Amino acid sequence: MEIISGKIEKAKKCVLYGPEGIGKSSLAAQFPKPIFIDTEGSTTELNVDRLPKPSSWTMLNQQVDWVKQQAGRFKTLVIDTIDWAEMLCIESVCSQHNKKGIEDFGYGNGYVYTKEEFGRFLNKLSDVIDAGVNVVLSAHSQIVKFEQPDEMGAYDRYQLKLGKKTSSQTAPLVKEWADMVLFINYKTYSVATDDKGKKNKGQGGVRTIYTTHHPAWDAKNRHGLPDELPLDYASIAHIFNSSASVPTQTQSAPPPPPVQEPINQPPVQQEAAPPSNNVGNTQGAESNLNPAIPKSLRDLMQQYSVSEEEIQVVVNDKGYYPMGTPIVNYDPGFIEGVLVAAWPQVYGMVENFRKTLPF
Repeated sequence: MEIISGKIEKAKKCVLYGPEGIGKSSLAAQFPKPIFIDTEGSTTELNVDRLPKPSSWTMLNQQVDWVKQQAGRFKTLVIDTIDWAEMLCIESVCSQHNKKGIEDFGYGNGYVYTKEEFGRFLNKLSDVIDAGVNVVLSAHSQIVKFEQPDEMGAYDRYQLKLGKKTSSQTAPLVKEWADMVLFINYKTYSVATDDKGKKNKGQGGVRTIYTTHHPAWDAKNRHGLPDELPLDYASIAHIFNSSASVPTQTQSAPPPPPVQEPINQPPVQQEAAPPSNNVGNTQGAESNLNPAIPKSLRDLMQQYSVSEEEIQVVVNDKGYYPMGTPIVNYDPGFIEGVLVAAWPQVYGMVENFRKTLPF
């Protein structure tokens, strides 16, 4: 057995969460060479590099795969926000099982499927970490009632906003996965009452980063940070500047050559991956696609330069719809549950069709 001693320098996994508008995205924009996947379209006022807003869970996964291949170009992947990404995950799970909502599964099975799918997504983000790219997940906060098993009564506390019911499934996964969970909020210095002693008013409002667990919020770090920090990237810069673009490695193993890194990609993803410059720039793949085609499918078709006729050929070959049936006439559940959810296989069949065409 190989014994590995001492600290291992690697990229970092960080979660930033807090109320809306407090400055999570602005803080994430100061991390080393960030590239944003803006799931909710809230970074339009920031001068940052970003990928197009993902319109499907499949598109989001493809964007993460692309960022992994750009390890030398970017040093931080920011997903803003992870709770909006979770909504894409839920939509995908429902489409794959032909359900209208997560509650339609019964017996809580929908939440179990979501947890499993979300766990696979976190594993994909860990692959990005292994490539030497920091991963920052921003999230909104929510106030929930919390009751400790050994105490009487419940009290309010801040937690990750990953759904009221799915929080018991996906929120723990995210917190366990992360190296740091930083809670950002306005610090209230005191609570004052009016002259009659009836109305309470909070005094203060300095934006603060909380780095350790507290009964009123979730937080953690593995770097010995103070319990409270001002909302300033300089307070945590030393953690990320020392680890950016350091691929995970053991002391006895040299870092793998960059040209070998794509070999670690799963065969199915490699086969279905578009040229690397397409994911980051869908405008170059614009075509005469019918704008009435659902956006989740249209975005993938544009990224991979797939025409409507090629989709019709694949669908006809599998016996779903006759050749020539417009995509807009396909059942929405078929589009989301088959064409979008199984896009790597669909694109693989498109490539096989292209090989039969005369040059």
